Amino acid sequence: MRKPLEGRVAVVTGGARGIGRGIALRLAREGAHCVITYRRSAELAAAVVEEIEREGVKGLALPLELAQPSQVPPVFERIGKVFGRVDILVANAAATSFRPLADQKEHNIRRTFAISVDSFIVAVQAALPLMRGRPGRIVVISGIDSFHAMPGHGLLGGAKAAAESLVRAFACELGPEGITVNGVNPGMVATDSSRLYLEGGLGHDHQAAMAEVAAATPVRRIGTVDDVADCVAWIVSDGAGFLTGQTILLDGGLTIVSPLARLGGAGKRD
Repeated sequence: MRKPLEGRVAVVTGGARGIGRGIALRLAREGAHCVITYRRSAELAAAVVEEIEREGVKGLALPLELAQPSQVPPVFERIGKVFGRVDILVANAAATSFRPLADQKEHNIRRTFAISVDSFIVAVQAALPLMRGRPGRIVVISGIDSFHAMPGHGLLGGAKAAAESLVRAFACELGPEGITVNGVNPGMVATDSSRLYLEGGLGHDHQAAMAEVAAATPVRRIGTVDDVADCVAWIVSDGAGFLTGQTILLDGGLTIVSPLARLGGAGKRD
């Protein structure tokens, strides 16, 4: 049977680990050739390419420092020479310095926005010549810090909120060309990054904190990388052609629960 994304080419930034890796592998299983970009994890990226190619598709890992947006166009030129097209762009990579906004240094501010905002714009611009003429799909991976105030996340949250605004603007501009632009905003997802934030940033026991969040979540569990990858796989499918300009909140219902519902453990009842 023909796979849903067979013959298409996907580009996933930050695809060497975590959510980016999960998305790349899922798109490969759907039949897409996958290009992942990475900053320093060359060995991890090479391992992901091997996993991608086990799915019977082509894989390619390219180094890219998104903090320097000028590096983006040459990467897409290389993709164009190898594959001749881009059908899917997933802007997943992000980085910041997790500290209060009042303590952020100028270079941290510039780097955070360069990765999540500047390079996203440049990546779309660079991908368009390779995407035009077919139903293109662009997806941004956001985060709940875009609308929730979280300790140490103010800077990244601001950048993610800007990226979500760009989703809407790009959707209006590119819709007439058959290109959709959407976002996925994952809630609490079990990754190395979430562990580092809970333990190193907040000083919480990871397992206990995850259990408490799961108890307050309507579906009574923490999100997984596969949950995010599944959502992205649908957004980039032919069946989602009428969806654009939206950022899907993928949090198991956690943010719909009123603080009052959690009083006295109300949010933890089975």
